[in-house]
Amino acid sequence: MSEAVICGDRVYLSGMVPDTTAGQDVAAQTRDILAQIDALLAQAGTDKTRILKANIWLADITTIGAMNAVWDGWVVPGKTPARATVEAKLADPDWAVEIMVEAAI
Repeated sequence: MSEAVICGDRVYLSGMVPDTTAGQDVAAQTRDILAQIDALLAQAGTDKTRILKANIWLADITTIGAMNAVWDGWVVPGKTPARATVEAKLADPDWAVEIMVEAAI
């Protein structure tokens, strides 16, 4: 599996999961994942202002408010991507959130 794939003028990130915060609350895990996304986008020569689409999976949809609080503090007003957020059983029970994005380069 590749964490990121560049094709033409787009970069596709795989579903990012907590790196150092597994088992912690959804806010901590979201911050962890967004930092990973920032780093991968920078390596691809782009940034969060160029994200076109985001898919977010929550292990418990009732945590959407806490996740949104972190997300809303991270995205740049006027540069927010299209987004879908759903509840899903994630591969590891210690994961509360998984985020996948597509961005322009």
